[in-house]
Amino acid sequence: MAAGAGRPSIGSGIRVHKSGLLFTSRQSLEMWEQAGSRLFAINDSSTWWIADWLVYGESTFQDRYEEAIKRTSLSYQTLRNYTWVARRFPLPRRRAGLSFSHHLEVVALDQPEQDYWLRKAEELSWSRNKLRAEVKGSLLARRGESPLPDAGGSADAGSTLDARLLHLELSAEDLARLERAATRDGEPLKTWAAAILRQAAARS
Repeated sequence: MAAGAGRPSIGSGIRVHKSGLLFTSRQSLEMWEQAGSRLFAINDSSTWWIADWLVYGESTFQDRYEEAIKRTSLSYQTLRNYTWVARRFPLPRRRAGLSFSHHLEVVALDQPEQDYWLRKAEELSWSRNKLRAEVKGSLLARRGESPLPDAGGSADAGSTLDARLLHLELSAEDLARLERAATRDGEPLKTWAAAILRQAAARS
């Protein structure tokens, strides 16, 4: 089905199908970049849409809500994270210039800190990883700790280790299940697990 028949318009010479894109004419570099920008914008918006859909269902249908979301393709924890972010960031507080993932990085903070970090990220055009690194560095500094760079000396948040390590004993089955969940969320296992633990602590 062509993009004009009820599907989003990505660009001239590109047909959108449920399972992919079909390039029907040669794209210039500029046209290709513009199409990518539209795709990323749609992807980020759809996350917010799903999050708001979940919040509405949770508040309106209550006991029928959990049964309904079992029919989705995302993990339960992912859906709970979506709901958490949507509730913590009502529509007027969301920054259109930043992704859903940017908001997720600061969701556990108090509102003034959320606004501070999101404002900086927007003004300085920080990536999600850059925002994560800055927030993490600030929290460590408050505790009098310093982040330890990895073997390659990278300062990226995805490859930063704390001075304190947590050792967990898991069965092979549990580890495989966690790895699958992290893969579905597009994160390395260690990064994904750390985020889940921080979110759980913030709720307690």
